[in-house]
Parts: sequence; C-alpha cells; structure tokens
Amino acid sequence: MVDVTAREARLLQPGRVYVGWRYAQVHDDPGPPPKRPTPPESEKVDHEWLASQRQKENLFNRPLRMVGVATAVGALLFIVFGVTGTLPWAFSIAGLAACAAIAGITGYSMWQSEKALRARLAEEHERYQRREEERRRRLEAAHAAHARAYQEWQHRREAFESQHEWYAVTVPQGVGRVDVAGGTLSGWSAMVTMMGAARLASGSQVTVLDLSEGAVAKELIELGHDQAERPLVWVLPGDLPQLDLTHGLGPEELADVLSLVVSVSEEQSSTRDLSFDNAILERVLGVFGGRAPIPRITAALRALAQVGDPRDDLRSGLITDEELAKITTMFGRGAADRVVIERAWALESQLRKLEKLGSNPTLLPPSRLRVITTDRRAGVLTNRVLGTYVAAALTHVLRASKEGEPWAQTLILCGAEKLRGDVLDRLIDSCEATSTGLVLMYRSIPPHVKERLGRGDAAVGFMRLGNAEDARVAAEQIGAEKLLEIAELTDKMSEAVAADAENGAYVSTVGRSVPTVFEGTGTSEDELPEGIGRATAWGQSTSRAADAGKGSRELAVEPHELQQLPPTAMIFTHPEPSGRRIILVDANPGIMTLPTANIQEYEEATGPTRARHAKPDITPPDGSPRTAPNLGPPPERLDFRKKKR
Repeated sequence: MVDVTAREARLLQPGRVYVGWRYAQVHDDPGPPPKRPTPPESEKVDHEWLASQRQKENLFNRPLRMVGVATAVGALLFIVFGVTGTLPWAFSIAGLAACAAIAGITGYSMWQSEKALRARLAEEHERYQRREEERRRRLEAAHAAHARAYQEWQHRREAFESQHEWYAVTVPQGVGRVDVAGGTLSGWSAMVTMMGAARLASGSQVTVLDLSEGAVAKELIELGHDQAERPLVWVLPGDLPQLDLTHGLGPEELADVLSLVVSVSEEQSSTRDLSFDNAILERVLGVFGGRAPIPRITAALRALAQVGDPRDDLRSGLITDEELAKITTMFGRGAADRVVIERAWALESQLRKLEKLGSNPTLLPPSRLRVITTDRRAGVLTNRVLGTYVAAALTHVLRASKEGEPWAQTLILCGAEKLRGDVLDRLIDSCEATSTGLVLMYRSIPPHVKERLGRGDAAVGFMRLGNAEDARVAAEQIGAEKLLEIAELTDKMSEAVAADAENGAYVSTVGRSVPTVFEGTGTSEDELPEGIGRATAWGQSTSRAADAGKGSRELAVEPHELQQLPPTAMIFTHPEPSGRRIILVDANPGIMTLPTANIQEYEEATGPTRARHAKPDITPPDGSPRTAPNLGPPPERLDFRKKKR
C-alpha cells in the first residue's frame, strides 16, 4: 500500500497545468531523541554516623560502667573478707546483696541504652532500604517514560523523514493565461521545462516562441529528444525558407500580419501608420491576385516608393510590365503622394528581412513540441521583425482554429516585452477565444507590459526583478506585508543551469534532412520524473543538491528582496473566492524526481479537495467535439505511452 501511494503521489493529474512546486512541511522536525534517564546515586549507610552514635552511647554509659566496675570490686572484697573471716559472713552476704542490687540497676540502665541504640540503628537501616526501594521505583518509571517518549519520537521522526516536502502548484481552473514578470535565463529555462514537460506528458501540443535569445527551451528540447519523436526547432532567420505560418491566409489577413511586422519600429501608441500600411499592402496584393511571396511584394513596394531601378525586378521576373503599370498608377499618376512613398519605403525596408520566408518548404515529421526562436547572432531589429511576424501569424492561425479543450494547445512566449502592446492584445484575445493556454514571459515591466500584467482572468508570477522600479511595481501588486517561505534547496540550486554560449544555443531540426523517428525511450506521464532526471541538467543537478540539507527561511515581500530572489523562485498569485492567493513557487522541474515530491497541491494532500480543480464540462453546446487549434501543419499526437524499445 505504501508503494502504491508513493507512486500515485508522482502521477500527473490530467487536466491540470503545473507551474512549479511549493515547499511545506506538515510534520515539524522532532529534534534529537530524548535522553536516557540518569539513575540517581545509590545512598549508602553512613558509617561515620553509626560510629558517632556508638561513641555517644559509650560516653553516656561511662559512669555506669565505672559504677559497675566499682560494684564488682566491692563484691570481690566482700567475698575475700568473708573467706578470711575479716568480716562476718552476715556482713559479707549483706554487702554482696548490696553490690548485686547496684549491679542490677546499672546493668539494666546499660541494657536499656544499648537497646535504644540498636533500635536507632535498625531504624536507620530500614530508612535506607525504603530510600533504595523508592529510588528503584523512580528509575523504573523514568525508564518506562523514556521508552514511551522514544517510541513517540521515532514515530514523529519517521513521519518527518517520510513526509512530502514539495507539493505541486497548478493554474486554477478557468485561468487560461499566466503572465511571468522578471526572471533570469536559467530561471526561465526551469519554468519553460517545468510547464512544457508537464503539458506534453498530459497529451497537449506545446509551441514555444523564444525571443529571449538565451535558448531557454533547450532543456525542454533535450527532454523531447528523449521521447519517441523529435521536436521541431526553427532558428530564424536561418530557417525562414522552411517556415511560412501565413500560408493559406487571405489578402486582408496577410496585409494585417505584414503591417504589424513593419510597426516594430513605430511608437507603441501609434496606430495611424497601420491603417496606411494595410491599405497599401491590400492594394499591392490585389495586383498579384490576392497572394504573392514576399520578394514580389517587396519588388512592388520598391516600384511604389521609387527606390532603385524597376527594370532590375522586371528582368529577375519578380514583377511583370502589366503589374508594374498597375502599381505605378495605383495611387495616382507618378505616385506623388509623399505619405505613400514614405510608407512604401518603410514597408520595403522591413519586409525585405522576410524575403526568404517559405522559399523552400519541407515536409516535416509530426511533433507535439515546436520551438521557434531568433538567433542571437542576427541583428536586433531583424529579430524584432521576425518575432513580430511569428506572433502576428500565430494570432491569425489561432483565429482560424476551432475552440478546443483548455490548455490542449499551449503557447509559451519568452521575451514578450519585445512585442508591441497591440500585438500582445491580439494574441491574448485569440488564445482566449480558442481556449489555448498562453504563457507570457517578460524580462522587464515597461509601461505597455505594466498595464497588461494580470489583465483579465490571468495568474501572475514574479521572478527575480533586477530593476528597482520593476521590483517596486511587483511589491505593490503582491502586497508588502506578506511573508513567504523559501526552501534551502531553492537557495542552493541558484545558477545550476546557466544559459551560456557553449551550451545555451539551439540546434535547428528543420533546416537539414533528418529521419522522422529515431531511437528513443518513450516516456509516459508516470515516467516523466525519470525522464527529467535522465535527460535534463535540472534533474541531475537537483538530485545532487537535495542531499545538501533541508529547511527553509522566511522572505518578506519587499523590493530589495525581489531583486535577490533565487533564479527558480517565483511568487505566484491569482484571485480566489476567498481572496488573492499568494504563494512562493519553485519552478525547478528537477524537484519532480525527488522522493519527497507530491503531485497533489498542499491543500489537497492535507485536507479536502479544492473545488477550483473540478474538471469542467468541455463539450460545446451543440454537442460537437472540440478540437485544439492547429499551429502550422497538422501534427500527429506524440504518444508518451509507447512501449520502450
């Protein structure tokens, strides 16, 4: 029964979204074992006291002894006088009688004194025996009490050592978005691995858009390589030829995506140029029949902006004479409108970074884990353009998808602060409409992030905040009077897995020919801890650090404390009917490998099941089955329950 309970405590529960672990001890440390009772010193008969009593008795009886001696001498003289005839025998007998009387009186007195002395000595011996018996009884009682206390201590010690110290923390039911503010690259690596691995093990599809340039999903990819199907990894801009998320979009949707891409260099509050850009792009696409690759669009924009010689694009076949004529007369003869020329020039300068987009489409193997990332070696503006394109394209892909089961499709966006606020709003709305789980991770809290943090029905997590102003904002939202508990293991792990240049780079899996299936060990959800311990640096580091000690410390929610949070620590907060729930979470996925980890939440393991975890009815009103939104080519489901090879 113990083995079954321990195994069940490590099984993922379907329908839940795990964000990390909470440290809590139900049983306190009983401390050292109770000491054995020290037996009291055994009392001994006081021989000095006996000698003093004997000496006192001798001093008291000395006169009587002297009288006795004198009486004996007198009786001897009376006998001698009677025998020698010195005295008549009558006088001698009378004298002997007198001596006998005196001897009797003195002897009786001495006998009484000796009797009293022996009585006192006997009483002293009896008192000693009683004290010895009482000492023995007290010692036996003390040993019995010690045995009971030691047995109770053993039970408390066993309960303390065998208890679960880590309890899972999940996203509340009905919450479809998690906003994470702050954090280091290693902390994000833990967070992405923790949430992504749990969602994959539950059968969900996971898409990671990593704009952090820190390879925070590398550990998750390593875990995916430990499975029976390989993850799909696009490293942009190198893998642009194998990526085209806008395939199948209409002219209006494509124009909308491309205009958002150009807006990365505009002010956050600017919307005027978006309308101009949409109008220009829709008309340009209309010239090409509603659909055209990026090189043809940029060629048309060059002609519209009067940049370069259009005959070069004519010779290369990007546009035809008829199309060029339509473009040059689209906004009037000579295209003299300065606004059109400026916007066309801006559009061309930005969209040319996407000219290789979808130029070499490849049939890719199905996978439930897909990672799209920007290469740190590319330019800053280029990466912002690429990140905005992917986010905007995914938004339209989601808008065209059917509503699915909550979190069946999970999108993790790392470095979301690099996107404009309107791009984030559109992505959030699309995820809410299709029940797609969304995790937005911000390194900092600029104004456009601050006003969106926790907006709507979202849970918020605060990780290490290096900026003092960001820490102040976070402390105000959490509440400065809150005391939280940080485990010693969380402190010890610290920078266990650093995202450095050597081991922190992605390797593309779509830019080269790879087999569809490779040798691997399928990992089911009950084998996920073993997979994490075997395939990720987090699992290996945690197993070594777990033996370093136990315990915890208190943390006050103050700005300077938030700036010193351990990398994997996260203050997780969300509203509940009884008020806002605020707990400290360790996002380290390696904790799942520890024998003291319980996949239940603390309140469930120590009390009745919380109502907020009741599984909702996910059947649409019309009775039709819900399907998860599809990002890109329809992937086959990665079966975590395949047999080991």
